[in-house]
Amino acid sequence: TLSKCAGNFRKGGIRMKKGAWKNKIVKQCKEVGTYRDSFLPMIETLAAILAQRDETRKEFEESGGRSVVTYINKAGAENMTKNPLLALWDDLNKSALAYWRDLGLTPAGLRKIDEQAMKQKKKSAMAEALSGLG
Repeated sequence: TLSKCAGNFRKGGIRMKKGAWKNKIVKQCKEVGTYRDSFLPMIETLAAILAQRDETRKEFEESGGRSVVTYINKAGAENMTKNPLLALWDDLNKSALAYWRDLGLTPAGLRKIDEQAMKQKKKSAMAEALSGLG
């Protein structure tokens, strides 16, 4: 299946290169307050995944956009199978989603980061109180 963003990806629509994706991801992380310089390698990887996803979608459309294609096995039998380009696009989307979560760019990912931040703050407050006793 295609993700919700597929509806925004019209035939011949805008495809972004890795650098443009990186800038967009950094901006989004800053907007939600999850940006850290230490996340740059993860952001670079996500940007590369998204650029590859865009290229794969372009190839899929240019090849006719069929979700099922005929595959001829070694024995010469014809079988219908999911289009490999569509399967790759879906895999790239799933990989990107994992990175989006880790960067706090999904509701669940952001909630997880906020909970971790709260736990760290509580530990710091406890450590402060204990250090004040000594």
